[in-house]
Amino acid sequence: MKSYFLRRLLLIPPTLFGITLLVFAITRFVPGGAGEKMLQQAARGADQGGKRSSSAQAQGGMSEEQLEEVEEQFGLDKDILTGYAQWLGLLPKETNISKGEFGGLDDESIGGGIDPENTAIVVLRGDGRMVHVLRRGEGIASAVFAASGKPLASEAWKVRYESEHVRQKRYRDRNSSSDEAPTYAPRAVIYQTRFTGLLQGNLGRSTSYNEPVDRMILARMPIAVYFGLLTAILTYAVCLPLGVLKALKHRTFIDTASSVLIFFGYSIPGFALGAILLVYLGARTHWFPLFGLTSPDFDQLDTWAKIKDLAHHTVLPLTCYGIGSFAMLTMLTKNNLMDNLAADYVRTAVAKGVSFKRAVFGHAFRNSMIPVATSLGSLLEIFIGGSLLVETVFDIQGFGLLQYQAMIARDVPVIMGTLVIEAGLMLLGHVASDVIVAMVDPRIKFE
Repeated sequence: MKSYFLRRLLLIPPTLFGITLLVFAITRFVPGGAGEKMLQQAARGADQGGKRSSSAQAQGGMSEEQLEEVEEQFGLDKDILTGYAQWLGLLPKETNISKGEFGGLDDESIGGGIDPENTAIVVLRGDGRMVHVLRRGEGIASAVFAASGKPLASEAWKVRYESEHVRQKRYRDRNSSSDEAPTYAPRAVIYQTRFTGLLQGNLGRSTSYNEPVDRMILARMPIAVYFGLLTAILTYAVCLPLGVLKALKHRTFIDTASSVLIFFGYSIPGFALGAILLVYLGARTHWFPLFGLTSPDFDQLDTWAKIKDLAHHTVLPLTCYGIGSFAMLTMLTKNNLMDNLAADYVRTAVAKGVSFKRAVFGHAFRNSMIPVATSLGSLLEIFIGGSLLVETVFDIQGFGLLQYQAMIARDVPVIMGTLVIEAGLMLLGHVASDVIVAMVDPRIKFE
């Protein structure tokens, strides 16, 4: 059985790889991303201003340099596999990209003894130093610092030759409706490389808020854990005893009335119930606050007042979080307990003098918990749980709302960061469920 769980654990990385690759590819094709919005703005400016050189400002849009910076910032200049490998951290990202065109220089600007047609002057971004790059045909012959004559490669800088054909291809990729591309001069591109991706513990920066994704996720996790723990505790504390009671009182008034209540609650979506509660218990009676998890003056309250304020804000959202899970767990407990109470081993135990209470809780109840145990592994997801609709109704800045806002804004780094954590915990939860089932029932053997 150990080999089975080891194989399950070893399957998690490739499964996670497939999930993230699929979503990353989808984000490239879905329109409306932050980078694409800026590209569309620039394209509209290009349509108004007509063709322009690489240094000209588009009327109402962005310059060619700014346009390329946007592509490079969001990785839109790379193909899907290269961009995914850079996000994963398997390939290095290009940073501090600096460019300079060949040709168009005179001897006075670069000094004597240098071929002006085959030399490009590049000012290093973030550094300020000037570099002379000499080309030979379709390649780079040399690249040295102008002040010292020191080779560029001695300081971990790299340089590549970008031909007119490559620049025109980038233009056509941005402007698919354009029949012909402008005329460009070849140029030298100087950059540094750095491995910074998921494998290095870097989830990137949000394109909407310009904040580190891991910091945004960590800020939302306490709320997810808070509501996740409370929902789990409340659900199991109510549903397990209620399921046992319904099994023992089958077809009585208690069983019928409780079934009506739990299925009525199950039929109401949590966000719809939240809207009803806000109207009648919040806006009209003012018994509960309308939004948020704490009051505006929460920091000025003493400890006991903070606990009461937090509890006051928690009642309505917690009701909406847990209302839908009551029916499934309650009926699962009841049906499994009834099946075991009708089993031969329970009747045999009672016939041999075992009390009915001991037969129920000492024999039947444990076996009835085997199907329930399969859901315990999902408790790992409380770290990233939440309902975006409930959080939207109550204006709670939880994990679900973060995912929703990221999808609306096409914030790819946040989408990918939350996906990695959510998918990883979900896969671990499935393995944990199998482990718990094997611990509860020794008869189960995974091979």
